[in-house]
Amino acid sequence: MRQLPRTLVGAKLAGASALLLTSCLFAFAEPNFNGSVSAPEGALEGVLISAKKSGTNKTVTVVSDEKGAFSFPAGRLSTGDYEISIRAIGYDLESPAKISVSDGMKPVSVKLAKTKDLGAQMSNAEWIMSMPGDEKLKDFLTDCTGCHTLHRVVGSDYKADDFPDIFKRMGSYSPGSTPEAPQPLLPGPRGERPRVNAQIIKPASELLARANLSGEKTHSYAMKTLPRPKGRATKVVITEYDLNRREAQPHDVIMTKDGMIWYSDFGAQFIGSLDPATGKVTDYPIPTLKPDAPKGSLQIDADADGNLWIAMMYQAGVTKFDMKTKQATAFPVPQEWQTGSTQESMVSPQYSNVDGKIWTNNQETHKLYRVDVKTGQYEDMGEPKDVNGVSINGYGLVADPQNNPYMLEFGNTRVGKFDASAKMLTVYPTPSLRSRPRRGMMDEQGRLWFAEYAANAIGMFDPKTGAMTEWRLPTPWSNPYDAVYGKGEAWAGSMSNDQVARLDVASGTYVEYLLPRPTNIRRTILDTRGAKPVLWIGSNHGGSIIKVEPLD
Repeated sequence: MRQLPRTLVGAKLAGASALLLTSCLFAFAEPNFNGSVSAPEGALEGVLISAKKSGTNKTVTVVSDEKGAFSFPAGRLSTGDYEISIRAIGYDLESPAKISVSDGMKPVSVKLAKTKDLGAQMSNAEWIMSMPGDEKLKDFLTDCTGCHTLHRVVGSDYKADDFPDIFKRMGSYSPGSTPEAPQPLLPGPRGERPRVNAQIIKPASELLARANLSGEKTHSYAMKTLPRPKGRATKVVITEYDLNRREAQPHDVIMTKDGMIWYSDFGAQFIGSLDPATGKVTDYPIPTLKPDAPKGSLQIDADADGNLWIAMMYQAGVTKFDMKTKQATAFPVPQEWQTGSTQESMVSPQYSNVDGKIWTNNQETHKLYRVDVKTGQYEDMGEPKDVNGVSINGYGLVADPQNNPYMLEFGNTRVGKFDASAKMLTVYPTPSLRSRPRRGMMDEQGRLWFAEYAANAIGMFDPKTGAMTEWRLPTPWSNPYDAVYGKGEAWAGSMSNDQVARLDVASGTYVEYLLPRPTNIRRTILDTRGAKPVLWIGSNHGGSIIKVEPLD
């Protein structure tokens, strides 16, 4: 058989390889979903466009720029059918409701129409801004929104005389309750106190009666709404992963050293993991110690060996989750120390390798406990006091590298450091009165970063200098729950306006990113391994975990 010249064979093989490579490139090219968004008055900036692929738990969101243009970055959407949704205060999606993403698809024109129900779109912050009444009196409203939105309240027709009984009933539920699954507290101090201070029950009742529909069929006051995102606030990609159980309440979200995301469930005896690479969610049960008490956990964190520790709230104990065996072991508070109101909200195991101890606190008595990680034996450190006998009612609990805990006084204005060796407390006031410091973290320089819930600020305490610094958030009623720091920036998530705030510490400037739907953000975790920071949060009211990736 006649053989082809070697050069010709090589040329034919090269041509075939090029053709095969070209075919592969076309076969595996990422589809590009882009387009523009407009309303009858023209192009709109700051519209969140979300695409959820059918049959998956993942939704990807981008934001339109000043020309109304949007584009999903390469690699974020694969070929398939997607449901489209938007968030733009004052507008509803007109079309398209669904699209098919494919190679070479043409730009999509997203059309919006004026909404007929503005109130249904408003965040809790916007309702608080809109309600007529004294701004300081409105502070109590933020204690109501941990379980439900204010839209339920303003849509009711209860009269002023009805609200005192409602306050009493609401105060009988645990914080992990939802309207669909209320969890009554056990008899005791915490189960019998109203959510609203007795001194303001009457004016608070009158405020709500003016704000709801008890006197009219429509709200007579002006609806005050926040502006849509602009400029840098549009340069972001948000990815939301639905959890397996729609009733799940992801309170704390953390990232372990292997890049996996873990969450605690505020209303059920589970913890769970999310694999960011695949979107797979796995739930693991944790023990039930008190079957009649409210279920759910709050803080979750890893110790130096990578094992997880969970604060079990009204189950009155802490749980260790072994990452190798995936088995959970509970360490209950000694029975003789317990009442129906015993509440373990926080656990700090990060530096347990220093002395073999983890820290937790009892929110009923404000006592500080130390737990031996090997034996599970509790040590009662009492209610910490300084040299003058001044104590602090700690909520957030953050240990330093020497395993001395810092306590954040959510009920007041102070930060306390407890010296474990001397068993002595040192108290540091924040610059703002009644700032209500809530949760935070320790950075690599040994500085404490924390959220000031009532001061609407991010705070930082430097133990080396004793300096306390605050940076006020630009948007009112942000009510940040937690703060985290990395690469010269601090982040906080709002419990009231569905925004996450990014602070450039050197310049003091903020960028605030709006999330695609009501979220009620609790803990924030920052992944600084890449060139750009990535923020992870739980949607406590939405049964999902959210990743926020700035593009600049």
